[in-house]
Formats: sequence, C-alpha cells, structure tokens
Amino acid sequence: MSIFSKIMDAISWKGTRPTQTGQTPKPAPTATPAAPSPSTPAPAPAPTATAAPVSQFDVEANLAEMAQGKDLNWRSSIVDLMKLLGIDSSLANRKELAQELGYTGALDGSAEMNIWLHKATMRKLAQNGGKVPAAMLD
Repeated sequence: MSIFSKIMDAISWKGTRPTQTGQTPKPAPTATPAAPSPSTPAPAPAPTATAAPVSQFDVEANLAEMAQGKDLNWRSSIVDLMKLLGIDSSLANRKELAQELGYTGALDGSAEMNIWLHKATMRKLAQNGGKVPAAMLD
C-alpha cells in the first residue's frame, strides 16, 4: 500500500473506524425490495454512471478529532501529520511519498521538501473527496 493510500485511509475513516472493542462496525441492513407482482410493471433499470461518486470527508474535522490531547503541528507539518496518523514519518517514507506525489526537487528532507509534501498531500486529499480548508492548500 502506498504512503498516500495509508494517509487517505487513516483520515477518511468516518463511518468505518473500528469501534472501542476493535471491531469494524457492520453496515445497517438494507431492506430487500419485494418482487413485482404480475400486474405491476417492473421498474426500469437505473442508468449506470461512468464513475462512482467520490464520498466526501472532512479532513480538518477528522484530524482535529484525532489530535485531541496531542501536541502536534499537523496543520502544516508533514512529519506531525504522519505521526498523528500512526504512519512512520522517517525520511525514507517521506521520500517515497514525495515520489508518489511527483516531487521533482532534492529528496533530502529539507524544509522545502516537507512543506511541499504537506501541501501536495492536502491537494491530493481534496482531489479524492476530502474537504480541505483553503489555507492548507496554498
């Protein structure tokens, strides 16, 4: 699994996060529609979409909830963001993330690289259904 996929999974947990007992909640059962009677015409099939809609999740709200009681600067630091999510924030992992996201500068862990990584991560989250504040995208 890519580093970005781990980040995405950790932030977009809303509704699927494990419960206190460590079990993932099961979806609510859905009613099975009754078969149409011979006198009732069958409903027309629903049109198919070309792409599945992206589910929305509030990046800032989810992260703020996860960060309660922790002293991490996740709003601007890629290292602290990764720590908050329980992802190894080592230089090797940040280099891998930089390559995934298309960073073209030196993979040296510099402030420039880390700032770019945080902003690129937030932009990618927004592209994948995340509601990200504009301040985190600039």
